[in-house]
Amino acid sequence: QVQLVESGGGSVQAGGSLRLSCAASGYTYTYSRYCVGWFRQAPGKEREGVAVVSAGGVSTYYADSAKGRFTISQDNAKNTLYLQMNSLKPEDTAMYYCAAHSCFWGQLKTAPGEYHYWGRGTQVTVSS
Repeated sequence: QVQLVESGGGSVQAGGSLRLSCAASGYTYTYSRYCVGWFRQAPGKEREGVAVVSAGGVSTYYADSAKGRFTISQDNAKNTLYLQMNSLKPEDTAMYYCAAHSCFWGQLKTAPGEYHYWGRGTQVTVSS
């Protein structure tokens, strides 16, 4: 079992920044064996991938909407995943979720349906 707890969401004006955190715990969790990532879901829309990291941190994937503005990183010693979000836009408003799934070293999963473990989410609201 893996538990994920997100934090860091809030309300900001367009152009502002936020840093989301996701603390992972569970006796099986280790960064080398799990793909982890950030996903978001706006009201009335499907959940979509924002940024993900392969097991072992070998590679990353960013959605087109996140490229150049968001940065995913992880502190392996703290089992914590981060999402630095800059130049936020109103269309970034959504519930943001952290997710994890067991993976082979270097394996990357980008679709929400490929992830088994999910946090409860943290709300991000960007006003114009």
